[in-house]
Amino acid sequence: MKEILQQIKEVVVEGFKACDYDEKYGMVSLSNRPDLCQFQCNGAMAAAKEYKKAPIAIANEVVEKLAGNAMFSKCEACPPGFININLSDEFIASFVSGMADDTERFGVDKVASPKKIMIDYGGPNVAKPLHVGHLRSAIIGESIKRTARFMGDEVIGDVHLGDWGLQMGLIITELKLRKPELVYFDENYDGEYPTEAPFTISELEEIYPCASGKSKEDEAYKEAAMTATYELQHGRKGYQALLSHILNVSVSDLKRNYEKLDVTFDLWKGESDAQPYIPDMVQKMKDDGFAYISEGALVVDVKEDTDTKEVPPCMILKSDGASLYNTTDLATMVWRMKDYNPDSIVYVVDKRQELYFTQVFRCAKKTGIVPESTNLYFVGFGTMNGKDGKPFKTRQGGVMRLEYLLSEVEEKMLEKIKENGTMNDEDADNTAKIVGLSAVKYGDLSNQASKDYIFDIDRFTSSEGNTGPYILYTIVRCKSILAKAGVSTSDGAILPAHSESERGLQLELTKFMAALNSAYEDMAPHKICAYIYDLANAFNKFYHDTKILAEEDEAVKASYLKLLCLTKDVLEKAIDLLGFKAPERM
Repeated sequence: MKEILQQIKEVVVEGFKACDYDEKYGMVSLSNRPDLCQFQCNGAMAAAKEYKKAPIAIANEVVEKLAGNAMFSKCEACPPGFININLSDEFIASFVSGMADDTERFGVDKVASPKKIMIDYGGPNVAKPLHVGHLRSAIIGESIKRTARFMGDEVIGDVHLGDWGLQMGLIITELKLRKPELVYFDENYDGEYPTEAPFTISELEEIYPCASGKSKEDEAYKEAAMTATYELQHGRKGYQALLSHILNVSVSDLKRNYEKLDVTFDLWKGESDAQPYIPDMVQKMKDDGFAYISEGALVVDVKEDTDTKEVPPCMILKSDGASLYNTTDLATMVWRMKDYNPDSIVYVVDKRQELYFTQVFRCAKKTGIVPESTNLYFVGFGTMNGKDGKPFKTRQGGVMRLEYLLSEVEEKMLEKIKENGTMNDEDADNTAKIVGLSAVKYGDLSNQASKDYIFDIDRFTSSEGNTGPYILYTIVRCKSILAKAGVSTSDGAILPAHSESERGLQLELTKFMAALNSAYEDMAPHKICAYIYDLANAFNKFYHDTKILAEEDEAVKASYLKLLCLTKDVLEKAIDLLGFKAPERM
């Protein structure tokens, strides 16, 4: 189903062509003066210079050719040369009826050429709990993934765990101090290692910060950790077995926490999975003449003549031969291309890493790790800040665990739900979880990803304004009316609007396709949020202006109910793409 703007444009273009003007002047946009018209074409003013005519004369000619078209209720030329357009109520009603009849996609076509996309949108370190710093990557990436899948792409989400490097050596060193009797530390042991981990997730989460603190104060301890890291990375069996335990225990806990966010990954790969690819990758960079030694380190030049700022070389190996994040990320691309050969790889990461990813992307393209035909995208996000404008912290000044943040929001929602006194405790708890998640996700996603934002729990949990709970209240209101009417779907057509508010709601529904296409193309979930906020406002105005269930004309009442079903379904589809759902009641 073509977007409504495309349908209008095609008609207006024919009007320009009929007057012997270039079709490029027939572009149509939403009106920036909705009090005057719904849509506008400014092409006559651009054409005036080329055709040496007054803009209003060109506009009048085109309008004359468009006169009588049933699509329009108004098409008029206005000085100095605007063409102002209103659609007929019959055309709008027919369009939204077509959307309502397409109960799966609401008129949104899948992309003509589906792509295979990999999204890197997790990045947590093992042996550490998820904290608020992991929130944005997870929920922005999840929404981008869901939207691309809805549009027809094959999408593979990878958590990309931080499971390599000094942090592993630190854990091994501390564990050896505490439990030296474990067989993992006996270099002569050649039996089977235990299947059960020698620690719980709680112990593991305490071990790492303890070890990290010691390494900053005790040089010998840090040396031991670096040695353990080296031995792990060079195949010491006992340490490799410990790494497996660390991964198993950590991943189980990470999955539980991501599940609370309703975020899922297709792959649970880590930096360690890229290690086998590093030696051949490095050797090829040397053999091909891309990598060279600079101040002891192995680097690849990635600067370009058009750079306005300095872009340093991409370091591949440190002077002691150790690998870096750059090395691991490049090697990860090697196995991604080998195993999946994606058309695009998308990295959803902190915007402060933009220079780093510029280096890595250029290096990958220059050295042939990734072919020119493969797109590499950096989706950089801003920080989530407290009311003081600084990165969000606990009251004690530490980084807040993600599960604590979610619990705090759920408790806030539970208080509000219990104040209403309409649910038993079990229903109230379940509803608080659903609505609380909407508050967190919508509060984040409604901001442009690259912008910093203030996490304001009172505003995000409000049922008024541009918030997740407000959107959910609108959906629940629709469900309530449909339940009272005794219908879940409605047959028949949506009739032409009977009021200004109904026309506004129908017109807002026609914009769904354009909003979704734009959000998909720009990887911008905030565009979905902006759309559903406008749609919720349009519906609530219609609801307050219209006696839906008391309508005596059965055909009109059926039309209202079908319009209501479509509004609910579009809103529910949109919030599913954002990564949350609506309860049955609130």
